[in-house]
Amino acid sequence: MNSKWNYVCLLVDLFNREIIGYSAGPYKDANLVYKAFSRIKTPLDSITLFHTDRGNEFKNKLIDEVLDTFKIKRSLSKKGCPYDNAVAEATFKIFKTEFAKNYHFDSLEELDIKLFDYINWFNNIRIHSTLGYLSPKQFREYNLKKTV
Repeated sequence: MNSKWNYVCLLVDLFNREIIGYSAGPYKDANLVYKAFSRIKTPLDSITLFHTDRGNEFKNKLIDEVLDTFKIKRSLSKKGCPYDNAVAEATFKIFKTEFAKNYHFDSLEELDIKLFDYINWFNNIRIHSTLGYLSPKQFREYNLKKTV
């Protein structure tokens, strides 16, 4: 992208490690997080907890308003404790290795298209050893059948 940085925000469901919201943009800010929230397909009022690190993109008026509107509680990692964010860190490691490593995107539009394709593959096809060698979608469906 003409040697410009772009940032990606991924919102991960801790239940099945599914990427439920995502966005890409030129700035690591509240709008990037807001856009990721806007892509969540499930009703936002069904989300009970939003856990993040202490980045300013997560702690600001815009995101506070989203959380307040949908009565979502905030959970912040403790300073200097990466274990609080282990699932997110593991997801980003996978994402960086499988999606972004050694790849140059010619435009933000190309990044958006390829990100959409990757998220679809990650959620519906890619198996995860921590989910019993199922995809996040398969894991969710399997567990829904068990509760019915």
